[in-house]
Amino acid sequence: MTSLLLGPMHRYAGDRHVSVWVETDEPCTVEIRSGLGPRVAAPTFAVAGHHYALVVVDGLEPGTAYPYEVWLTAAGVPSPDQAVCVWPEEGSPPSLLRPVGGDRPVRLVFGSCRVTAPQEKPYTLSPGEDPRGLGTDALHALALRMAETPPDTWPDALLLLGDQVYADHVSPATAARVRAHRDVTVPPGEEIADFTEYAWLYQEAWSQREIRWLLSTVPTAMIADDHDVRDDWNISAAWRAEIRSQSWWDTRITSGIMAYWLYQHLGNLDPRTLADDPVFTAVTALASGGEDGENLLRTFARRVDRMPDLGALASDQDHDTSTAVGDHAGAGHDTGDLAGERPPTPPRWSYRWDLGRTRLIVIDSRFARVVAPDGTRAMVHDADWSWIRDQTRHTGEVDHLLLGTSVPYLLTPTIHNVEAVSERLASGRFGRVAAAGAERLRQALDLEHWAAFSHSFIRMTQLLGQVSTGEHGPAPASVVVLSGDVHHAYLARAEPARDPVAASRAPADPAAGTHLTASRAGTTATATGSAISAAGGESAVWQAVCSPFRNPLGPGIRRIDALSRRRPLAAVSSRVARLLGMRGQPVRWKVTHGPWFDSQLATLVLDGRHATMLLEKTEPDGEPGGLDEVMRATLS
Repeated sequence: MTSLLLGPMHRYAGDRHVSVWVETDEPCTVEIRSGLGPRVAAPTFAVAGHHYALVVVDGLEPGTAYPYEVWLTAAGVPSPDQAVCVWPEEGSPPSLLRPVGGDRPVRLVFGSCRVTAPQEKPYTLSPGEDPRGLGTDALHALALRMAETPPDTWPDALLLLGDQVYADHVSPATAARVRAHRDVTVPPGEEIADFTEYAWLYQEAWSQREIRWLLSTVPTAMIADDHDVRDDWNISAAWRAEIRSQSWWDTRITSGIMAYWLYQHLGNLDPRTLADDPVFTAVTALASGGEDGENLLRTFARRVDRMPDLGALASDQDHDTSTAVGDHAGAGHDTGDLAGERPPTPPRWSYRWDLGRTRLIVIDSRFARVVAPDGTRAMVHDADWSWIRDQTRHTGEVDHLLLGTSVPYLLTPTIHNVEAVSERLASGRFGRVAAAGAERLRQALDLEHWAAFSHSFIRMTQLLGQVSTGEHGPAPASVVVLSGDVHHAYLARAEPARDPVAASRAPADPAAGTHLTASRAGTTATATGSAISAAGGESAVWQAVCSPFRNPLGPGIRRIDALSRRRPLAAVSSRVARLLGMRGQPVRWKVTHGPWFDSQLATLVLDGRHATMLLEKTEPDGEPGGLDEVMRATLS
């Protein structure tokens, strides 16, 4: 009998339409039935012998919750009367379709970094109590609380900001399957090696009973970070050169990109974007003829993997962005050859999600990086940045602007200076010995946040300044950058730069008619032309970081973090940066709340022009369940 392998997952939600993603064990038709709404069906499509469907349900009313069921009709069955109901599971609460929109308040939960492990001891213990301990799972605790509370108290949306799975740190159960699948005495050992193993990884991460129900009923968006593929993924050109010399890497990276496209990316897209996406159209067209889309998707993945090497993608002078992006996220995939005369059009993994009067722009900072052998470095290439900048423009329909990026924009000043200095030293301008040492330090300490991409940091600062001062439309009540990655939580507020004269000397963003290229590593970073505002009547600008859902930092890294927060060290690091020729920062900021460690999740409550952030930690008793509020801060 046809059955679900994974899902249903409630993905994109607009004011009148939502999407539901599933993976099944064989070809079939997937039907979403709701007693209050329409019935909608879609056939599965195949990739590498696996079967998927994304069903778009339209005609819904904003603010209304629709209990739903999933029915499957096996391929070749002539009558839909022979469909089988496969969801909800017996004993589980009802799953709901929940369109988001209108003027209702929005509760957005966000965070990152969730290692999969059983929801029981010893895995729920702290690492200090047991070496296998990973703490309690914050998403699991949220699901348990939701099952006991009314739906009007539930999150309206969930944003997963990276490391949804750990391809380089698998659970005991997945490790056992890998050992039975191939020889783990040769690289990559017990790490994920191919697409089949990636499917196991996602299935385990999202099939635990409570997690599966949570994802079936809360609209969820995602973006990749490094562990979705491998630690330090695309941190530098040197890293890419080393990893690509490994014989197993091509299968690993293409499988990882294919899996990300299938399990994470498709569900981020609104229905119009999905319908216009040429890769999705091509893969589903193959399925209509009974063909498998593996070869097509693997070719696409290889093209994606080549993008960070192409420094030309970081220059508007070399790359026509008008051909690279469409009106919506995911548009503009190019099927040209990488060896062609012009740089290939990069696919866009960034996307926009309007939640009523809150606009969320999720920035891809992994696929869209440029770490080219010629020294060009950018967190986001120009084609993507042009699209991101355009999405911040509005005519008054946005009360709150949220920018999601897996790695933080603002760190502690000391760590920021260390990352900026590492980029400068690794460029080679101070000699090969210094460059080699800086590169080793960069990879050992994961120095790869916005501070380590100097001109991208300037661009982000300038964009936030333009938005907060009303240059892109009436100033929102709040502008918040949402991030994860660093395995602790904090809240920081940005303020204007101290030196407006230096700011006025900065290169302008393309929006002002002047090109600002991605940096050649080692180029001096200067201040931006638009200082972030803190004046009355203009937007407050915040950096909100929440990590991990489940993957605690060790005591050594915590001590380094604590040391980095001391003022004398910040002053010393700033002095070193200046001695190396680096100018003052284009923005000032202060960590106003935090840090907090261990398993946690954050919630933004956006009600009219009012914004509040809550942080909740799991109870440290080794038992699943329980969330304690540790912070509540007003952001607007």
